[in-house]
Amino acid sequence: MSNRTLSLDDRTYEYLLSVSVDETDLLRELRAETAGDKFSVMQISPEQGQFMALLVKLTGAKRVLEIGTFTGYSSICIASALPDDGELVCCDDSDEWTSMARKYWKKAGLQDKIKLRLQAASITLQQLLDDSLAGTFDFIFVDADKQNYPLYYEQSLRLLRRGGLLAVDNTLWSGSVADPENMQPGTRAIRRFNEMVKNDNRVTKSLVPIGDGLTLIVKDFE
Repeated sequence: MSNRTLSLDDRTYEYLLSVSVDETDLLRELRAETAGDKFSVMQISPEQGQFMALLVKLTGAKRVLEIGTFTGYSSICIASALPDDGELVCCDDSDEWTSMARKYWKKAGLQDKIKLRLQAASITLQQLLDDSLAGTFDFIFVDADKQNYPLYYEQSLRLLRRGGLLAVDNTLWSGSVADPENMQPGTRAIRRFNEMVKNDNRVTKSLVPIGDGLTLIVKDFE
């Protein structure tokens, strides 16, 4: 028994994967191809992808937004969990990375469920708000440039329906946020964001130690 979250060594982690993660051949192929990119560390882990797919099903989400798509692993996990009439809007500004995502969306047969907005995410989010889509999204996943997390947070809360779920990635930042001597810009940005969420009484939240830290936030207001 333990009264705190278990720290996973390699053996325990491999056991976790073996008994709980049903990664498809296509997702394994995508992960292997992404591994050749120098920024491959940005891809989410298989267990996090499966966890987010579970969240989508639990919330009954139909309209979903992803901020930061990279090569498409998370978007495939999310879109695969949507009902037939579900839709995922993906925000990214990299044609290079999303070209791989588009290839795998087609392989997965998900290209009709996923709409890519290839520009700065803040612009896309504002356009969605301007199109009177505030309060219409059921689930939003944020995994993009950390300096803009506060902006994405406020825009996302406006786009979420009451009771909708916001999932924000990298909030443990490989443990760097707990090191007071680490003053790197990304680390400081995540610390600021974590404090912002902690002090926001408009929402219910929990930081889950999966992957690099995933903060789950439920919108409690109209």
